[in-house]
Amino acid sequence: MGRSDSGDDVGDRNEDDGRDLTLRWSGQISLTRRILAVNIFALLLLAGGFFYLDSYRSRIVDSRVAQAAREARLIGEAIAAVDPALREPLIVRLAQDTGSQIRVFDRDGQIIKDSRALGLRSFVLHDPDKEDWGQDAARFLDAVIDVVVMAPRAPLYRERGPRQRWPDVEDVRLRHGISTTVWRAPDRTPVITAAARVPGGGVVMTTVNARDITRTVRIERFRLSMVLLLVSIVSVLLSLFLARTIVRPLRRLARAAVRVRLGRAREVVVPRLPSRRDELGMLARALSDMSLALRARIDATEAFAADVTHEMKNPLASLRSAVEGLSRVQDPALQEQLMAIVRDDVHRLDRLISDISDASRLDAQLSRAKFEPIDMVSLIDGLLSQRLARDVEREIRFRFDRSDDGPFVVLGEGARLERVIENLIDNAVSFSPDRGLITLSAMRGAHEVVLRVEDEGPGVPPDARDAIFRRFHSVRPDGEAFGRHSGLGLAIARTIVEGHQGTITVESREDRLGGARFVIHLPLYAR
Repeated sequence: MGRSDSGDDVGDRNEDDGRDLTLRWSGQISLTRRILAVNIFALLLLAGGFFYLDSYRSRIVDSRVAQAAREARLIGEAIAAVDPALREPLIVRLAQDTGSQIRVFDRDGQIIKDSRALGLRSFVLHDPDKEDWGQDAARFLDAVIDVVVMAPRAPLYRERGPRQRWPDVEDVRLRHGISTTVWRAPDRTPVITAAARVPGGGVVMTTVNARDITRTVRIERFRLSMVLLLVSIVSVLLSLFLARTIVRPLRRLARAAVRVRLGRAREVVVPRLPSRRDELGMLARALSDMSLALRARIDATEAFAADVTHEMKNPLASLRSAVEGLSRVQDPALQEQLMAIVRDDVHRLDRLISDISDASRLDAQLSRAKFEPIDMVSLIDGLLSQRLARDVEREIRFRFDRSDDGPFVVLGEGARLERVIENLIDNAVSFSPDRGLITLSAMRGAHEVVLRVEDEGPGVPPDARDAIFRRFHSVRPDGEAFGRHSGLGLAIARTIVEGHQGTITVESREDRLGGARFVIHLPLYAR
């Protein structure tokens, strides 16, 4: 309800609001790119699922390593349990069932049995140079993901000759227990070797190419890629749609605002976007209303400037004529008459300039004024006491009626509200007959204070009740000297009342045929 008592407070608030809305890192990026960037960032989080596949693959490999260790131990126990003559058929059958190559070594680490030498090729390495481009692409993606997630690089698997030692076999020979190793085949599929002791002496080693692990991971990655592709397309389309529905209206509003700034307010039609009920629609309608208010303010300023020019030309012309006449007239009586005209015109110009100055600065002063609770009954009592203390012209009488349902407190600036009442009293005095009665009254409504100023003059015709509040509109009573009023009193009164969120109107009196009644409605101050 109140107003800031200084422009510095408003400026500080505006600066704080500006700091709150500042985006330092993205202030130079368009909204379209920002919307796309946010959605792409969400897609990148979804793409992180590819990295999850690496941990998924690691768990599968660990499970297969544990399985290979168990199979090696069981195969070793099975070989030791059968007759030596039956070991070769057992080795072939076990290699066929497990899909691995089985080798048996003696106590010195020399190979004595091999499922491949026995005619079973259950372990086969694939040559990547003989595979199609799809496998090349898959291997490339495997390498990229391994680099990104910094997965440990397994050693390349190579067959060893009769004199070369296998690390797993040597480890079991020297430390007993079970030893396993994960290798990398030339086509990037895992190769798992597991070695275990054979009860009674020797070591058994199994070798399996776990292509199914790579195949499973690649299938899951393909499914995730399809989901990511579909989500990416939908996200980009939705981002473009969102950017279109936000950015395009903002650009239209920005272009309209630029044209208004360039001084083309009369040519600009700011889109109101009536079909939009969101914040952009509210912004569009607010900007449209602002441009209309600005256009009305510009028109009013131009009209005011034209009226000022017109009003000042008459006293200046009269003053010029009187001054020119003084240089030619020798008659003292005529000179005195011309000097009286000069004095009247000077006083008229001084009054006119003072009223113009007040009217032109009134809006700005009201916007910076500090409003305080004002008792309107006390204010009117004080004004009437001051007027009655002076000589009242033409024996005009005053009466002040007030109801008993007070207080009559409004929030406003006392000096401005006094100016309103004084202007209305001066207007009533001008139109009142000799010994006429001017009645002021104060009533209290549910949420407002109602003030009335009534006179016994000729009244205001219905078709002129709005025009009398316009600037420089002056209808003077018969017999009043020309130039005593600037025509700004009622216009100033309306500006002040509206600046206090009130209204002022004029109507006919209900109790008699003649006279005018000015009615002011001001919001009641709620404590």
